[in-house]
Amino acid sequence: MTTGTGTTAVRRGGRWIQEWDPEDEAFWERTGRRTANRNLLFSVLSEHIGFSIWSLWSVMVLFMGPAYHIDPAGKFFLVAMPTLVGAFVRIPYTFAVARYGGRNWTVVSALLLLLPTGAAWLVMEPGTSYTTFMLVGALTGLGGGNFASSMTNINAFFPLRRKGWALGLNAGGGNIGVPVIQLVTLAVISAAGAGHPRIVLGIYIPLIVVAATCAVLFMDNLAPMRSDTGAFREVVREKHTWVMAALYVGTFGSFIGFSFAFGLVLQNQFGRTPLQAAQLTFIGPLLGSLIRPVGGLLADRWGGARITFWNFVAMAVSTGVVLRASSTGSLAVFLVGFIGLFVFSGLGNGSTYKMIPGIFQARARARSLAEGLSDQQEAAWARRLSGAAIGVIGAVGALGGLFINLAFRQSFLSAKSGSPAFLSFLAAYALCFALTWAVYLRRPGGAQTGATEAADPARALAKV
Repeated sequence: MTTGTGTTAVRRGGRWIQEWDPEDEAFWERTGRRTANRNLLFSVLSEHIGFSIWSLWSVMVLFMGPAYHIDPAGKFFLVAMPTLVGAFVRIPYTFAVARYGGRNWTVVSALLLLLPTGAAWLVMEPGTSYTTFMLVGALTGLGGGNFASSMTNINAFFPLRRKGWALGLNAGGGNIGVPVIQLVTLAVISAAGAGHPRIVLGIYIPLIVVAATCAVLFMDNLAPMRSDTGAFREVVREKHTWVMAALYVGTFGSFIGFSFAFGLVLQNQFGRTPLQAAQLTFIGPLLGSLIRPVGGLLADRWGGARITFWNFVAMAVSTGVVLRASSTGSLAVFLVGFIGLFVFSGLGNGSTYKMIPGIFQARARARSLAEGLSDQQEAAWARRLSGAAIGVIGAVGALGGLFINLAFRQSFLSAKSGSPAFLSFLAAYALCFALTWAVYLRRPGGAQTGATEAADPARALAKV
């Protein structure tokens, strides 16, 4: 995908913006800021609903008592299915923005959420087969795709100096969809009991329509943003795409995996009832969502790589706390450690997404020095590659949620405890902070900063 100050293929009607150059400060102050912020606001709304539907089965399982005849391992597998599908649909959702327009695809992707929500309404009762539940769970993976298309769209609207804040706010506002649907579930279970899951679905069906309507009325398409499969081929050959994908597995994959699994872990490890679990499950995802823009702001100020490195150190420490509490059976200490994991996974979400456009801006600068590109060509190449990279990295990162739920499933099957799973998470976070240091912070052989960045400009992220 690419954007610039003009386009050879003019697309008219349906709120198409023909010229867009956010790096031009005069343009940004004159009209760009207002337009970008308006699109950001309604992108957050649509992505928020998408996250709620994506995490639908993390709350539906709280309604599934003994009458449903699904054991804990089956429930972990059920909540893992949407993460798997959500990861795969992120790639086509990314390119759909350039093909159909950000506004147009926001409308379509919002309305598609009616399919899993309506299907859940039809099947959510005892006697439904497990296979049917798995198929409907897979359908809710469509909600995971909304994130990739929304982030790709907003990435094109904002200048590099504002991307950390904008992408962090967009993603954080979307992530809040997870604790919000958990709070809705808590209210429903408290008021009506655990036998009325369709009330939750009845609340979200009209909200989906509201999100689609707002996108129709208030969002815009960027005509200079064109579909570019060549960009996809370039980013999959770029080593930093896969390094960042691994780091995003550790941050976002942790956030979404823990969000889906938290209630089940509380029920199976600490014997909480559905109501007791619902009273606790929203806290971690809420704090992790709210702090995500802070991660972007800190990365804007101190550099994405530095914030990401120390964030993974903090995630490893939090995991150690959870592992200790899991071994001793202390619910209070467990909650402190687990909420810490949510907070730092949210913070890391913001800092890693700041790194993505920064990396490709640095790569574009190196290419410009080598090939003599103009400033506009350099900026366009960076936006083109970073837009494609967001789709790839987001897709791979979402698989972290699948890995976490499968790890919990195996852990409770084999040890009747989450401790083995937490031990594997501790090792993963140690690998992530070592990778961040080795690729983006380490100065080989005592090299001076300038020499290091000349060899690999992406290292400039430590300062940007």
